[in-house]
Amino acid sequence: MTSDITPPYALSDPTTISRATRIRRTFAFLTSFLFLISLIFLILVEVGNVNARHPVLPSIYFIKLDLSHIIPRSVPNSVLINSIARTLGLHDFYQVGLWNFCEGYGNEITDCSRPRMMYWFNPVEIMLDELLAGATIALPSDIVDALTLVRKASHWMFGLFLTGACLVVPSIILTPFSIYTRWAALPLTILTFLTAFTISVASIIASVMFIIFKKAIHSAIDTVNIEAEIGTKMFAFMWIASAAAILGWLIQFGECCCCASRRDVETGRRKGSKKAYVDNGRRNVDGAGEVKEKPRARRRLISSIG
Repeated sequence: MTSDITPPYALSDPTTISRATRIRRTFAFLTSFLFLISLIFLILVEVGNVNARHPVLPSIYFIKLDLSHIIPRSVPNSVLINSIARTLGLHDFYQVGLWNFCEGYGNEITDCSRPRMMYWFNPVEIMLDELLAGATIALPSDIVDALTLVRKASHWMFGLFLTGACLVVPSIILTPFSIYTRWAALPLTILTFLTAFTISVASIIASVMFIIFKKAIHSAIDTVNIEAEIGTKMFAFMWIASAAAILGWLIQFGECCCCASRRDVETGRRKGSKKAYVDNGRRNVDGAGEVKEKPRARRRLISSIG
């Protein structure tokens, strides 16, 4: 009788198999839970700023522009001009979400635009519509180029966030199946990588675009007095979703080569957790499910008899 469990040690006992694969099962469900966290925060990103009457959603936005004193005080009659602009329809602030923008006076949101697919925030168009009743003006080429870049980046951001939301659901459902075989871990690793990649790239695009947008506005503060504020909640939510997805993918990637699956234990390729073969610290289980004593216990028994 051998002193250790050595291959082949295929098992058929369900309890022992379950104990032997406990580590892999823990990591599989942890991966699924991480993607569930990612989905929750991704939903908050998706629905942020879509409803002006909701008590929470209006506080979730990418960027908020304060135009209440758009004409600098250095300009003569700035107070009067700002008052006229407000009378003509220019709101005190505008805040941007994934699907639309909201506007309001003071600290109260009065209205939100209708949610649109592939939405992008065009401040020039909004100001022209509200101040000049839809009139058109010739814009400098650098502003046109900047708006074109914003439009393309916004479309990519929108598409990637939606793709990530679509991929994260099957990631939650399917990752626990990696418990059964390591062959399932490879396609699941590809799926979870695509999920983490799309969410993370969308978060990077959003962060870079709106931070540059804020700096560009602040650089022109002497000409146009506009304050820009980054939405802390929106940025926190999208990066929590990204971090959870990345961590879930890394754990899933590790399951391709680490931790014995049920098939590994059943066929004898791996034995999994050693604790599964120990009973009260004195005995272990062989490949047929028989219980046998460890050599140390036998030696103690022989010495006591001797």
